[in-house]
Amino acid sequence: MRNSTSTARRATKSYSIDPELHGYVLRTRGRGSASERVNQLLRRAIESEQDAELEAQAARFYAIAGKGERKEARAFYRLTKRSLSRD
Repeated sequence: MRNSTSTARRATKSYSIDPELHGYVLRTRGRGSASERVNQLLRRAIESEQDAELEAQAARFYAIAGKGERKEARAFYRLTKRSLSRD
C-alpha cells in the first residue's frame, strides 16, 4: 500500500458521490483530508475486490481439480477391486 503522504504523483479528478458517502468520508477522515480518506477507502475496496476474485479463481480451480481427482479415485477403486477379485 502506498504511503498516504505521497501527493506528488496524484492526479486531480472530479467524481460524484452520494451524499451519505460524502458524510461518511467527512465523519471518518480524522485529521487527514477528505481526499486522503477517499483514497484509503478506495484502496481497501480494491484490495477486497482483488481478494474476492482470487478466492473465486481458487474455488473454480479446486472445483475442477476435485472432479478430476474423484474420477481418478473411482477408476483406481474399480481397478483395485478387479485386481483383488482375481486373487
